[in-house]
Amino acid sequence: MTEMVEFAKMNGLGNKILVVDMRGRDDRVTPEAAVALAAEAETGFDQIMAIHDPKIDGTDAYIDIINCDGSKAQACGNGTRCVVQALSAETGRKAFTFQTVAGVLNAVEHEDGMISVDMGKPVFEWNRIPLAEEFHDTSRIELQIGPIDDPVLHSPSVASMGNPHAIFWVDRDPMSFDLGRFGPLLENHPMFPEKANITLAQVTGKDCLRTRTWERGAGLTLACGSAACAAGVSAARTGRTVRKVTIDVASSPSRQPLVIEWRERDDHVVMTGPAEWEWSGHLDPVTGAFERDAEAGASAK
Repeated sequence: MTEMVEFAKMNGLGNKILVVDMRGRDDRVTPEAAVALAAEAETGFDQIMAIHDPKIDGTDAYIDIINCDGSKAQACGNGTRCVVQALSAETGRKAFTFQTVAGVLNAVEHEDGMISVDMGKPVFEWNRIPLAEEFHDTSRIELQIGPIDDPVLHSPSVASMGNPHAIFWVDRDPMSFDLGRFGPLLENHPMFPEKANITLAQVTGKDCLRTRTWERGAGLTLACGSAACAAGVSAARTGRTVRKVTIDVASSPSRQPLVIEWRERDDHVVMTGPAEWEWSGHLDPVTGAFERDAEAGASAK
């Protein structure tokens, strides 16, 4: 068996996260290990945030992000907050800089425990999101689900926050839609050559939204940070809200909101929200075999 590594079971607004410490090693968490861990009730997750030694100067770590189906993700805002909380508890530091596939992210833990992550600039160019067809204006594209004369969902705003997102604007509670049925169809729609995260967004005020997301590679999720960022940006871009919004993630078991600010001065999107530690253990990054630390209630798989 490969030497076990430390990990923590955490969540960001219910978004299920495994933070895995791969520092000091040259290997990776394998897709097979991810699938095995996702299949277990105790370790079921939306994303693995694997912390590796930094690859470039000026960063604290390289973060490898893995979905529950074993595929790679470019960005995970809720997971990044979990990494910050874990490293802050370990080091006493409050500010960190991470490298991901999507770029370099800065994050800070505040005195009240809330964590802000600078998610960088949104991308609106059709070929960079990417889309399969050219659209001059990606704030509203031609795509719908349902009858042509009475579609259930239509005309989404699309953007990339390091990963592709489609935001469908709805006029009632996002929880009232059968997203479990429509999500897979839209995630895998030919319009999205790299698939897409699918979000239903209801505007509830000039500075607030209510959302629910089908996450690419993970399915129905309790929360998705990058989707909240994409929704906040798209709402401001289309004149539905101001540039700083409070987002009620409808599917989250937590009633704490996310605050999304699309800054005018540098075009960056800053997401602020909570992270929660649940328990810790050790796992085999090759097979996914794991054991919980004794103080959390010993068990092994």
